[in-house]
Amino acid sequence: MADNGVFQPTQAELMAQLTDLQAEVKRLTELSTQNNVNKQKDNGHNGKGNASLLSINPPKEKLTLDNPFSEEITNYQMPKHFTLPSSLEPYKGIGDPRAHIKKFQSMMFFNGPKNELVLCRAFPTYLDGAALLWFSKLPEGSISSFEELARSFIDYFAAARIYVHGSDYLGTIRQGPQESLKDYLTRFADATMEIPDLDPAVHLHAIKAGLKPGKFREIIAVTKPRTLEEFRERAAGQMEIEELCEAEKVDRKQPRKEESRTIRSGDNRDTRKMFKLIPKFDNYTRFNTKRERIIKEILNAKIIKPPVRAGSYQDQRFVDRTKHCAFHQKYGHTTDECIVAKDLLERLARQGLLDKYIEGTRHKGAKTD
Repeated sequence: MADNGVFQPTQAELMAQLTDLQAEVKRLTELSTQNNVNKQKDNGHNGKGNASLLSINPPKEKLTLDNPFSEEITNYQMPKHFTLPSSLEPYKGIGDPRAHIKKFQSMMFFNGPKNELVLCRAFPTYLDGAALLWFSKLPEGSISSFEELARSFIDYFAAARIYVHGSDYLGTIRQGPQESLKDYLTRFADATMEIPDLDPAVHLHAIKAGLKPGKFREIIAVTKPRTLEEFRERAAGQMEIEELCEAEKVDRKQPRKEESRTIRSGDNRDTRKMFKLIPKFDNYTRFNTKRERIIKEILNAKIIKPPVRAGSYQDQRFVDRTKHCAFHQKYGHTTDECIVAKDLLERLARQGLLDKYIEGTRHKGAKTD
């Protein structure tokens, strides 16, 4: 024991303690080593298990379509000269499935009378996207007739009809203030293609109601076409008038420089290129009244309007002032010689607006007076 009262171990005691400590360290080291070996064994066992699992090939996606048809349909030999229609768009899961079935059946009709087996075999050709996926999941051998196939198809895609417009939608289509009649009718026709079983009377009412205010709408209100065919006949004449007016606008916006210089100088009058119109019809209606009188009367009745800046294609300073056109209200040619007036009267006659000037029925080979 030390002088300060604190116990001091002897050298022999320190050596004994050191020996015991070293022995404990060795024991712990061996124990740790054994634990590591055991872990490695365990990991090695698990690694082999994972390797064995990875070595198993995962199931491959089936690339061939299951055949949902019965044995009779599957073994049926298609007609030798059978031809698939090429204009029918494949159904992709959007739109009325009933309409697709009807289009398919109508286009297959040209191959001959209705044949259930042929319809079944050809129908999958006109499926794509979600519809083709639906077909591929039909149970094998579950379809034995086209009736079963069509019913299953319509039932599955019944919800797709929410994307189809109803006839009420046509009431929202209106001709724009600057929209031509041709563009309006084209846009209207595109909308009607999406509406199944459209009533012709509803179709006619909607297309008339959508016309913009103007002369043509007034003509339709007066003549009251009862069928779509009658409406189209009157619309055809109006579209020709609009196209003629549009052509005149383009011609006015692009004056010829050489012609302009010739008019200002007054020289080379005979060498100036003159505007020449070509008749639009091969046959014309025979009227019981001269064209000049008819033109004057329909101008007074405001059935037509005189052309804006009429006769601008011909310099009025160098024309024959003994001749006057009631339609263009210019000198240089008579009303009977006027191709524009002649075509205009023919269009109005074919629309039924000049019946009082026509004796009997129109003769195709008749010449004008």
